[in-house]
Amino acid sequence: MKVISPHQITHRTVSVPGSKSYTHRALIAAALSDAACRVTGMLDSEDTRLTLAALKQMGTSCRSEGADLILQGRNGRFDPVLAPIELGNSGTSMRLLAAVAALGQGRYVLQGSARMAQRPMGDLLDALNQIGVPARSLASNGCPPVEITGGHAVGGLVRIDCHLSSQFLSGLLLIAPCCRETVTIEVSRGPVSRPYIDLTCAIMGHCGIRLSRDGYTRFTIAGGQRYRAAEIRVEPDCSQASYFWAAAAITGGRVKVRGIGRDSLQGDLELVQVLERMGCRVDFEADGVAVTGGPLHAVAVNMADMPDVVPTLAVVAAFAAGTTVITGVGHLREKESDRLAAVAAELNRMGIRAETGEDWLRIEGGRPVGAQIETYDDHRMAMSFAVAGLKTEAVVIRHPEVVGKSFPDFWQVFNRLY
Repeated sequence: MKVISPHQITHRTVSVPGSKSYTHRALIAAALSDAACRVTGMLDSEDTRLTLAALKQMGTSCRSEGADLILQGRNGRFDPVLAPIELGNSGTSMRLLAAVAALGQGRYVLQGSARMAQRPMGDLLDALNQIGVPARSLASNGCPPVEITGGHAVGGLVRIDCHLSSQFLSGLLLIAPCCRETVTIEVSRGPVSRPYIDLTCAIMGHCGIRLSRDGYTRFTIAGGQRYRAAEIRVEPDCSQASYFWAAAAITGGRVKVRGIGRDSLQGDLELVQVLERMGCRVDFEADGVAVTGGPLHAVAVNMADMPDVVPTLAVVAAFAAGTTVITGVGHLREKESDRLAAVAAELNRMGIRAETGEDWLRIEGGRPVGAQIETYDDHRMAMSFAVAGLKTEAVVIRHPEVVGKSFPDFWQVFNRLY
C-alpha cells in the first residue's frame, strides 16, 4: 500500500513517458515495414513489452540504440508461432495483434489473463472472417483466447461494429495494405475513441500507406502496398499527463507537462479544455502544456473520444461544486476493470456520491474523506486516485505496483510534485 500525503503545489514541471497507444502502433508499423525502422521516445511498460515480445515471437528482430529501438521490418509477413502468444491484460496488444496474425503463416493462439478472457472481441473476429481470415474464440464466447489462421488475408468489403472499441478498426486498418486485394471497411456502429483512429491513420501515412476515408464510417485501402521504413517519433502520453494536470486543478497550483503541443493527435489532450470549463487556466507554451487550478465547478461532458481520462476527470469532479455528468462511456465497462463501477465505488468510499448508468457516470462534488482505495488490478485507478491524496488526508492506494502496466516510473514522477 502507498500512503499519499496532502501537498499544496506551487509551480512544477514534469515529464511523462511516450504514449502507450502510439507505441503499440509504432512497433507494429515498424514490424510491417520493408526495412529497418527507428522508433524514438517509445514507452517501456508491461503492455508495450507484451506487444514487442509477440512481434519477436513472430520473427521480428530488434536492437536498442540508446533510448531508441531499431526494428527490422518483415515486409508484411510473419513467421509461424507454435506456442501460444501471451498478452496478459493488454487489450490493445490482443486486438491489434489478432489482426496482425492474419498476415502470418498457420495457426496462432493469443491468450491472456483471467480478465482478458472476459473482454469482448467478437466483432473483430467476425470482420477478419469477412476478409478471408479464419478467426474464432476458443471459448466460443467472443472473448480470448482466440485462434487466428494466417495466410488467408484476401481483402474485399468488410462491415464492422466498433461501439465497444476503436481498436477493432485500428487492427483492420493496419493490416489492410498487406492484403491481396483492396479492403473497404464500413463501420456499422461507432467508433468510440475516434482520435485513436486518426492516430492509426497518421502512423500508416508516415510509413507511406495510402488510404481514403469518409470520416469514421468508410475507409478504402488498396491491397499490395508496402510499409516504408521510417523513423517514428512517439509523443509524450496525454493520458499520463492528465494526472498532473488534475493535480494542479484540485490543489490550485500550476503544473506543466513537457513535450506536448497543441497539434497532438491524442484525443486525451481535450481534457485540458474540460478542465478550463471547470475553472482552470490552460497555457499552451513552447515546451509543453500547463494547467493552473482555480475554484472548480461541475460540467456535463461526453467523453466517448477520451475514455482513458474518465477516472482522472471523475476525481477532479469530486472536488468541484455541483454535479458533474459524464456520458458516452459505456465501453469503459470492458477495460482492465469495469471502470464505471470501480470509479463510482471508490468515490463513494471517499464520501462522494457517485452513481452510474448504462453509459454515464454522475458525481456530486463535495469534500472527499480519506480511504483505502482498491485498484482492481487497473493502473488508471491507482494513478487517478493518487491525485485525490494531494488534497485529502489519509488516502491510501492498494497495490500501487499496478502502474507498471503503462507508467512504471509514475511514483517517482508523482513525488516531484512535492
